[in-house]
Amino acid sequence: MTSLSTIHDDRDFGTPERQGAPITVTIDGFDVTVPDGTSVMRAASHLDIDIPKLCATDSLEAFGSCRLCVVEIEGRKGTPSSCTTPVAQGMVIKTQSEHVRKIRKGVMELYISDHPLDCLTCSANGDCELQDMAGAVGLRDVRYKAPDQSTIANHFTARNNTGEANRLWTAKDDSNPYFSYDPSKCIVCSRCVRACEEVQGTFALTIEGRGFDSRVSAGTALDSFLSSDCVSCGACVQACPTATLQEKSVIELGTPQRSVITTCAYCGVGCSFKAELNGDQMVRMVPYKNGKANRGHSCVKGRFAYGYAQHKDRILKPMIRDHIDEPWREVSWDEALGFAARKMRGLQKTYGPKSIGVITSSRCTNEETFLVQKLARAVFGNNNTDTCARVCHSPTGYGLGQTFGTSAGTQDFDSVEQTDVAIVIGANPTDGHPVFASRLKKRLRAGAKLIVIDPRRIDLVKSAHIKASHHLALRPGTNVALVSAMTHVIITEGMVNEAFIRAKCDWDEYCQYADFISDARHSPEQTEALTGVPAKEVRLAARLYATGGKGSIYYGLGVTEHSQGSTTVMGIANLAMLTGNIGSDGVGVNPLRGQNNVQGACDMGSFPHELPGYRHVKGKEARQIFEDAWGVDIDPEPGLRIPNMLDAAVDGSFKGLYCQGEDILQSDPDTKHVAAGLAAMECVIVHDLFLNETANYAHVFLPGSSFLEKDGTFTNAERRINRVREVMKPLNGYADWQVTQLLANAMGAQWSYKHPSEIMAEIAATTPSFANVTYDLLEEMGSIQWPCNDAYPEGSPIMHVDGFVRGKGRFIVTEYVATDEKTGPRFPLLLTTGRILSQYNVGAQTRRTQNVVWHEEDRLEIHPHDAEVRGVKDGDWVKLASRSGGTSLRATITDRVSPGVVYTTFHHPDTQANVVTTDFSDWATNCPEYKVTAVQVSPSNGPTEWQDDYAAQATRARRIAPAAE
Repeated sequence: MTSLSTIHDDRDFGTPERQGAPITVTIDGFDVTVPDGTSVMRAASHLDIDIPKLCATDSLEAFGSCRLCVVEIEGRKGTPSSCTTPVAQGMVIKTQSEHVRKIRKGVMELYISDHPLDCLTCSANGDCELQDMAGAVGLRDVRYKAPDQSTIANHFTARNNTGEANRLWTAKDDSNPYFSYDPSKCIVCSRCVRACEEVQGTFALTIEGRGFDSRVSAGTALDSFLSSDCVSCGACVQACPTATLQEKSVIELGTPQRSVITTCAYCGVGCSFKAELNGDQMVRMVPYKNGKANRGHSCVKGRFAYGYAQHKDRILKPMIRDHIDEPWREVSWDEALGFAARKMRGLQKTYGPKSIGVITSSRCTNEETFLVQKLARAVFGNNNTDTCARVCHSPTGYGLGQTFGTSAGTQDFDSVEQTDVAIVIGANPTDGHPVFASRLKKRLRAGAKLIVIDPRRIDLVKSAHIKASHHLALRPGTNVALVSAMTHVIITEGMVNEAFIRAKCDWDEYCQYADFISDARHSPEQTEALTGVPAKEVRLAARLYATGGKGSIYYGLGVTEHSQGSTTVMGIANLAMLTGNIGSDGVGVNPLRGQNNVQGACDMGSFPHELPGYRHVKGKEARQIFEDAWGVDIDPEPGLRIPNMLDAAVDGSFKGLYCQGEDILQSDPDTKHVAAGLAAMECVIVHDLFLNETANYAHVFLPGSSFLEKDGTFTNAERRINRVREVMKPLNGYADWQVTQLLANAMGAQWSYKHPSEIMAEIAATTPSFANVTYDLLEEMGSIQWPCNDAYPEGSPIMHVDGFVRGKGRFIVTEYVATDEKTGPRFPLLLTTGRILSQYNVGAQTRRTQNVVWHEEDRLEIHPHDAEVRGVKDGDWVKLASRSGGTSLRATITDRVSPGVVYTTFHHPDTQANVVTTDFSDWATNCPEYKVTAVQVSPSNGPTEWQDDYAAQATRARRIAPAAE
């Protein structure tokens, strides 16, 4: 395999790295110095001495079962396993004595005696550790063979030599869509079981039986890998040293011959992967062990769900039409771009310069997003630019900006390994951010405590070998009241970190806030009627966070997507400052970003009021920087947010939209209003991989490129700037940044970027937090966390160490104001929404992979009590109706949700769950209130009339005229 030489060594050192005092040992005559606690095996690897191994790998703790790694140590009896033996000062080790070689060859002979010798046709040929180790120990023959007309016990033949069925043989399990399990090739090294436990934390696998009858089992005897608790993260496949657990893509396409390191395009964790190929044919994605966000782990989406990039639904040719009721016409790039440019310039001439705008994509790179907002400001001449963060984490930007001075999380993901108490509020990491969840669960198994604040019983509340100390199952919409109640306890019971507050925060503002929050109306006893959470539980949770050691807070869209989303973010910041949990390892306030580049899209100036680097457009000095760089005047007035664009379209003043990589018709609230806004526009340009829902109302379709087909960078939830590398050439002919440049030039610009590195150079020259970021530095370091400038030349893993970015931390009064969305006799239930592990956002990518095996439709979770009184049974069709609209879907009866609360996902356009959500939004940012909608649930016979009409309109809108027309 080839890899980038500038990236750090990704060899397997056999056992994990340790921290400790230096220890010097001698191995095969060579001295080596390693940290105390390092295994002999790992120490030898530092000398490029590879001790044979099968059960050992450096992502797992040493196990010592294969006995292949034995060594001799002067002064010690026997031949200890090098993986389980730690170094000691002055130790002298021999790895290749005659005695050791004889033992290894004998051990390997036993392994091979119960293994099929079909190496030439095996899918792991050339990538099999058992094969490699047989060669390493010099095994040339196996003495253990069955005599003629007799049999020898084995696991790899279906029938023995006499023709009788072999009771030890088990058929291959092909139930999982992405990998197979072939028990006949298993050497029972337990690496897969240990990976499932230590790395993933699911505990889905075990070794059943004893002795020669031992085998790997996924659940009970009746379970397959698909029906078991396996979450298809791929950790077991990656750990397997043979073809026992093997990707089906490798079986079909062969062993990959080259690799490119890149970054996943799903959630905000930002996992690094090695895309492995044969030529330009993708074979598999393997998590990169030196990726600093994922540390060699992955989830089912990043590991396996990349097939959408070559799905038959992809549109590879530009298309145009004059009216949305006409079929699409395939045209050349020049014709499509000329058509779009004439349309947009014509609209500006007729309706004014502010009649058009852009929506940037949180799935595209920083460089591409930077160009789209530049298109609005430098070519359109207005600030009408917004991004999907409007509907997810815009309250994070506002709330953390007001309190800390910067709109981003404070820690790196490694920090969770040091935390003592974690609060997870309004987030479901095991489904939405599974790799981070695995790291959190590992820390919980090591003794850290967990507080979950969520209306729903998420998996973190209780699952294999972990249990939350407290689950505060609050009523949707009462986040501010609950956070204030916890803060009330900390202040009134004297648990504040006064030294921290006096040193790093505004003391006068703290005193004002303390007076406000100490009022009895904020006490757990008073707020219990609002939140539904017992006062005792709130007090215990507050005490645990304040006194339990290093406290960290991780939050998600269950915090931000409320009418008081910004207020809750500020309340969380108050909570962290009160207890001094800012500015060091193991603490902090950390938003879990929903998409791969939400953080980057915000950093790049996608909001209508902010230039790149979170500088307000009203600021003359900030505008001057970009005016000098771009040679244009920048409008000092903020532009339109997405909801304002749609309102203005309905009113007749907003007429044109360039929408890159977002599907606002499916993702944004109040679907009917979004559709009306899009229908009122005279030119909608959709730039995407597929004809998404928004494209139903488009006049121009510009084919996009997948993350595998471009160079650039993503910025993840921990502010980590990761390289995205071109794995294959764009199937449509252009990377997305090139398409935006072509459109800009068609409208009169003279952009001449040749490579995304030139765009990053412009970003660095104009944006202080990116000042020292270059592609060369990214190649050297692997990744960088901003700010990266002269003050922090290698980036900033932890923010606010010596003080807050804004100077002094700011306490802000957080008054609870009930949402205007109220339940009542007509709509007595509260709907909240979220994601599921196998699907991503609007599902445009994951629905076009085999992930649909796990989630082929959106379901409505409803409590047994609420289902019973409505006559609803599990699997029944139900109508979900609100003041905005209604849709039908199937019900899942579960006690994960509390009585009075229902829950669904929004991954499938057949459901269009957002036809139910309202236009209520956060007071500061217009982030929609997805998490609180008053609804009624009633039995249904199937899809509603509106769903049928919507599906019919979508079918008409996606017609493509034959090439001859």
